[in-house]
Amino acid sequence: MFVDECVVEFISGKGGNGVVSFHREKHVPRGGPNGANGGRGGDIILTASRHERTLYDFKLKKIYESENGADAIGNKKGKDGSSVNLHVPIGTLVVDESNGKIIADLDTDGKSFTLCKGGRGGFGNLHYVSSVRQVPKIAENGEPGKRILAKLELKLLADVGLIGLPNAGKSTLLSVLTSAKPKIGNYPFTTITPNLGVVVCGEENFTIADMPGLIEFASEGAGLGIQFLKHIERTKMLVHVVDAFPLDESCPIENYKLIRNELANYSKTLSEKKEIVALNKLDLDFDNRTEQIVNKFVEMGIEPILVSGVSGKGMPVLLKNILEELKQIEDELNSIQDNSNSEIDKESIPVLRPQPVKSRGKVTESSSVNYYLDETDGIYVVESEKIERMVAMTQLQHDESLRYLYRRLRKIGIFDKLEELGIDEDDTVRFGNIELTYIKDDIY
Repeated sequence: MFVDECVVEFISGKGGNGVVSFHREKHVPRGGPNGANGGRGGDIILTASRHERTLYDFKLKKIYESENGADAIGNKKGKDGSSVNLHVPIGTLVVDESNGKIIADLDTDGKSFTLCKGGRGGFGNLHYVSSVRQVPKIAENGEPGKRILAKLELKLLADVGLIGLPNAGKSTLLSVLTSAKPKIGNYPFTTITPNLGVVVCGEENFTIADMPGLIEFASEGAGLGIQFLKHIERTKMLVHVVDAFPLDESCPIENYKLIRNELANYSKTLSEKKEIVALNKLDLDFDNRTEQIVNKFVEMGIEPILVSGVSGKGMPVLLKNILEELKQIEDELNSIQDNSNSEIDKESIPVLRPQPVKSRGKVTESSSVNYYLDETDGIYVVESEKIERMVAMTQLQHDESLRYLYRRLRKIGIFDKLEELGIDEDDTVRFGNIELTYIKDDIY
């Protein structure tokens, strides 16, 4: 089954908890803090692979989770969680379902992207030792993992796209030009999934894809067209296969215009791609009407290439023209790249100075924070991914950890904002799923 679109939930591993621990050893009566850090959570990694053809596996399994990091034990660091490396077909787009933004485009074999980074392991009390805090009883919980609901969308990568009405002979041409073995039959919609093949011509080679399902109103969802028009977007050029002698006795010229109209309706970029018109099924010309049809195309400024998928007539000419067009496209792309590089004024290039690296999860007053009073239950709410993570990583069962959290919240101005909203002593503040009591006393 060919599956080219699915929605999947990815969850990276939570970091392991740090621990409060002190050195205990015979004849060492005053051993200091030695609490270790928790292990790091596993990542979710997507890698493009030429061995994958569809997204069918993701259709069967909707949720992927990596392993959590292990908690620290005494002075022993927790084990890191195992990452999950998932292979997807080349040409897979990863789109964030929440906002429709493209997260990654895995368009080359072996290209990897870390979709969900695992949570950092929580610090043990050894991390907090300083000249002014020599015996800390503070430790962190592991950082929560990331959760992303993403749409995986496959757009086949091919140099040449075969387009045309159903039963125009696209699959037959593909089977003749390549070693691909598509299903072929003399009825509409024989092909219901794209077929991809490699054409080898001497030292030259290119990929060619048969795109099924294009009919009238395909750009609006009719037939199978809307499912596969997106695959044509990534091709470098098009070969428009036209049935010269349709069984329904329709006009080849009108059939050609119909497909061109659907391409234009779907995408202007798609309609402007370079195109070769292949007038197919010349073996069915029993009334010598080929010349008449060719003249009508010439009147439109189009010189079709005459071919027959069954007899193989015209195939060398078609291959020659495709290779010439592809070479011209490559030359144009290289020329554009060279010109853009030569036009860069080196003096205008800004000098990039290294910026100080901020510690992960650091929260400042400029961070995006939303404050409000939930009038239904009288609870003040602070919404901020970084602050919610900070609170979630605090081991609230340790009084010193709780004090440390309150000092940090006070220092970055969270309590100042809440006081502007009118918060009073002993009011409740909600940070994500955790609720804390507001205490104004500076000693805390």
